Amino acid sequence: MKNYVFLSYLFLVCFGFISLTSCEIKKIAIPKDLGKQQVIPKPVSVMATGSSFEINSSTTIQYQTETLQPIANYLGQLLRTASGYEVPVKVTESKKSSNNISLVLTDSISSKEGYELETNESNIIVKANTAAGIFYGVQTLRQLLPASIETGTKTSDTLLVATGIIKDSPSYGYRGAMLDVSRHFVGIDDIKRYIDLISIYKMNRLHLHLSDDQGWRIEIKSWPKLTEIGGSSEVGGGESGFFTQEQYKAIVTYAQSRYVTIIPEIDMPGHTNAALASYPELNCDGKAPELYHGTKVGFSSLCIEKELTYKFIDDVIRELAALTPGEYIHIGGDESHATSMKDYVYFMNRTQKIVEKHGKKVIGWDEIAHTELLPSSVVQYWSRKGENAVKGVEKGAKILMSPAKKAYVDMKYDSISRIGLNWVGYIEVDKAYNWDLETYEEGISKEDIIGVEAPLWTETVENMDDIEYLTFPRIMGMAEIGWTPTALRDWGEYKVRLGKHKDRLEALNIDYYPSALVPWVSLDSQKRGDNVIE
Repeated sequence: MKNYVFLSYLFLVCFGFISLTSCEIKKIAIPKDLGKQQVIPKPVSVMATGSSFEINSSTTIQYQTETLQPIANYLGQLLRTASGYEVPVKVTESKKSSNNISLVLTDSISSKEGYELETNESNIIVKANTAAGIFYGVQTLRQLLPASIETGTKTSDTLLVATGIIKDSPSYGYRGAMLDVSRHFVGIDDIKRYIDLISIYKMNRLHLHLSDDQGWRIEIKSWPKLTEIGGSSEVGGGESGFFTQEQYKAIVTYAQSRYVTIIPEIDMPGHTNAALASYPELNCDGKAPELYHGTKVGFSSLCIEKELTYKFIDDVIRELAALTPGEYIHIGGDESHATSMKDYVYFMNRTQKIVEKHGKKVIGWDEIAHTELLPSSVVQYWSRKGENAVKGVEKGAKILMSPAKKAYVDMKYDSISRIGLNWVGYIEVDKAYNWDLETYEEGISKEDIIGVEAPLWTETVENMDDIEYLTFPRIMGMAEIGWTPTALRDWGEYKVRLGKHKDRLEALNIDYYPSALVPWVSLDSQKRGDNVIE
């Protein structure tokens, strides 16, 4: 009986390919279930139709308008490398055809960053209201393909995409990461890689902490010693550096290609030792302190009473605003323990107006809530307690959520984590995921919040592997918190979905933390059996 079944199956496989002398056995794709795909952030709506689209030698990518060409090229490069096929990119043809991946702008989708991804056996269509939405649809499509496409080499996997319709849009418009490049300098190539990685998970802001006690990292042409002197130090006293204005512009441009907006931060009036060491005249006593290589906070302050201080700030903000197309400049304002509250309020009130004069909006750490906030100023919640952020809401400000107890990805996972801090406790992967923006703090509702940001301070971070170890996989959960509605999020379901990203994280060569709380599963052994019958 078994032999009869096998021979019948072999006949069916060979039928259509049979000749008088031979039978060629073809690979047959098994249909995929869109409902079982492991997308992060979790989409709002998924309707599976139980079949597959196969990317093959005749597949093309078509784009509707010139603004979508860079996204089409981005997708084309990914698919060409993985498949070995030509995968041509061209403007959408007027006549209907099959075996296309089409990128289409439409007014039928109201959300600025939302998208629809419709896949059938003949075509894939990514539709959105904006190019950003198209980009996020492409990132979802990327995650529907085998993880092996991420290796940068040709894969032997059949490139199948499960059929169905995904309708998706973000809960919050600001979904960000912060990278402290002051305590340890992070070079341009590593920043570009970080942009690439966070954009896969639909994060759209990168906040660069460009100045602190340990180092000044952005060239200011009107104050060149900031980088000549202040850019030469870092935690531990190792070799450091800074970004020229041309390098900073290159980072901004690269981020734009991944639909990420750069938000620069100049921390003040505290966290300013690198600036004070560079220019003695910024100190009240006219004497420059030594460069600082430690990790203590709260000991430095610009001289509030000197008018030169505000000329300095105006020059810095003027040059930085000219380099930054995004709407925000972050002015720090945290841990200014060496500045009296009276001086702090006076200083931050003047500084906010300087930022506004140069056409930008202010973000400040939550201590800024003690000042006279401008209508457009944003308070970034970071403290152990939410009092400052609530005060900001009471003054009419919007809130950016980064509570240290949940969102600080420089914290250790546990007591044996190889790097990280623990001043606010340990933050395992479940703790980083298990919270809701709109219910976290009484007095702060969804209407008050612009989004979420995951800060990475770099006291213990020295290289890209360190950055990846502390941020991944926690930042993936942060991305989902900012994107997916609270009602659709559940740790029990998420940890399983996250665990199935093991192959993708490894294909991307991410030095992630393999938390024991996550059931990590390699799909490599399954893919060859599940995707095709030979």
